[in-house]
Amino acid sequence: MTDLNTSAAFLRDLLQKAGVTGYAIELSESENRELNTEQQNFTLYRTMFNHSASVTAYIAGRKGAASGTDLTEEGLKELVEDACAAAQSAEPDDANGYAEHEPQETFTLGPLQPDMERFHDRLRELMDTVARDYPKILLMQIVASHHTGHRLYENAGGVRFEAYEGEYSVMLEYAGHEGDATTGLAAGSITLRDLDTPILDHGLLRKQLRDTEDSLVTCPVGGKFTGTVILTPDALAYFTYMLISNYMSAGVIMDGTSQWLDKMDTPVVSDKITLRLQAEDDRLVLPAPFTSDGYRAENVTLIDRGVLRANILNLYAARKTGRPVTKNTGTAFVMDPGDTPAADMIKSVRRGLIVGGFSGGQPGANGEFSGVAKNSFYVEDGEIRGAVMETMISGNLADLFTQVTAVSRELFSDGTLAFPYMACEGITISGN
Repeated sequence: MTDLNTSAAFLRDLLQKAGVTGYAIELSESENRELNTEQQNFTLYRTMFNHSASVTAYIAGRKGAASGTDLTEEGLKELVEDACAAAQSAEPDDANGYAEHEPQETFTLGPLQPDMERFHDRLRELMDTVARDYPKILLMQIVASHHTGHRLYENAGGVRFEAYEGEYSVMLEYAGHEGDATTGLAAGSITLRDLDTPILDHGLLRKQLRDTEDSLVTCPVGGKFTGTVILTPDALAYFTYMLISNYMSAGVIMDGTSQWLDKMDTPVVSDKITLRLQAEDDRLVLPAPFTSDGYRAENVTLIDRGVLRANILNLYAARKTGRPVTKNTGTAFVMDPGDTPAADMIKSVRRGLIVGGFSGGQPGANGEFSGVAKNSFYVEDGEIRGAVMETMISGNLADLFTQVTAVSRELFSDGTLAFPYMACEGITISGN
């Protein structure tokens, strides 16, 4: 049994026979066509198929869930039995539940039919371009795929969503090499809606390759100082995820550890920052059209010119805390651009770093962070002096997003999110 609608009807019948009046069902099927290269040669072409199902049963305020990949009748029967057994053994909780009375809707997003011949040609073009334009780059591997998915969600509240989704994705793995000098392994990725333009013309792929070549020559930072950090879009996205996790996510709101617990509709970061969670955005290929609670996803402004406007709370967390549910629990984040050219941001730095990545643990409840700046460059008197090695940066998340001197007017998207560059002061930099 692989037809999702048939499987959903079968699950509904099983749940009704089991006396379950509250339930949610999620079903999915996907096809993934993958092309791999190694050392400039195509080495693999394969097609993979996947199916999954999950059932959540609500019995007398108790919630039980089960999931699996067997969509045969026997497999679905086992899911219902396991979900019901889990619900019977759970503790009652009035916060359990699901959305009700949402309009039924079907979504079609991205390219559903792949052009694998053209995809092959674009990948060959990519390899040839890297060999020609970036002679110091060793392109170790490309993992490229076209993914097509069909998802179905429905619950006992009359909610029913279907989504047909398609996307191309490309991941590059490479290193810099010249003479005896080499860099560490680096990676770049992009998600595409179409193949109308060369793959390297998307996002920051070209810049990432140039930066890796430039990283072959390093320079000392010299000692410990407090300076300016310019976060690249990739690094800014990473720090934004940490910011959300520490101050705006369901877990820290429910357990009361967020330092922004009582800051709604008040300034919490620089007024240069506006952060959105998108359900529809032309710059993004597949933002989530609906939530796991059964809500039609909406565009949500989380921070508006520095003012906190929303947390990211699913229905359970919203009921537990008495706060509004966020009708978007995806990861399609977009930060609005500013009005300063990225080149001018660099010129204004007296002493600091351009940070391309970060390796460190999750900050504590107080927001303190410390880790190694990766793919980073030392800047002094407005000029890039060279790449840095094993240079530490530390500070406080809230302060980092408050002490912002500029946000770039350039905005870069990798197809899943979109971020500018951001410059901030007061970061401790410890070099060798």
